[in-house]
Amino acid sequence: MNQANKQKISVIIPALDEEESIGKVIADLPGEILDEIIVVDNGSVDQTVQTAAAQGATVLHEPERGYGAACLTGINYLKDKNPPEILVFLDGDYSDYPAEVVDLVEKINEGFDFVLGSRVLGREKYQAELSSHSVLGNKMAAFFLKLLFGGRYTDLGPFRAIRFERLIDLKMVDRNFGWTIEMQIKAERANLKTIEIPVHYRERFGGESKVTGNFWGSVKAFIKITYVVIIYFLRLK
Repeated sequence: MNQANKQKISVIIPALDEEESIGKVIADLPGEILDEIIVVDNGSVDQTVQTAAAQGATVLHEPERGYGAACLTGINYLKDKNPPEILVFLDGDYSDYPAEVVDLVEKINEGFDFVLGSRVLGREKYQAELSSHSVLGNKMAAFFLKLLFGGRYTDLGPFRAIRFERLIDLKMVDRNFGWTIEMQIKAERANLKTIEIPVHYRERFGGESKVTGNFWGSVKAFIKITYVVIIYFLRLK
């Protein structure tokens, strides 16, 4: 990872009531290659903020509930402060394997603009613990991404790395469930050099799942994702 050490790398972790897991996420991140770990609290009522701060993370607050809203708050903070060259996103529930940040960053260093950690590919390669309804939803979303936008993806996973300048150029706007697919659609339209790699995945560590492990959460997410696909296909945004 000598090459990665030469670049400024930041991580954004949206979090909502993740006191049981956020400390584990931060502890498992490869701190030796990271310049800043940013936890964006989305209105937690537990000890998420205190735990993250105690682990050395920069803690930001976004009162508007929504995954995209939290991500945008982190991005705006970095734009105004000291932008990184590479930005990594992952969840705060410890379902991702934080040490695999190294694998995503290596692909950026090989020349890719956008690297997606695919849980679906990880399920095939590592027996990643992804629910059947999540697999089905991702396959359907991947089908429409390929059909309508030419994107070859298997997943809409939150674990991803992107060159910061390219991300800013995408002009992200979605403030909730449509965040991940918006990035993938815009990456295709901007002709970014993209790649998926398999990643490990497990059941969340404590707390309550908002999407992946929650059937109705998955339904709501799929409705929003379908809406985003239609809107962008019709060029209304």
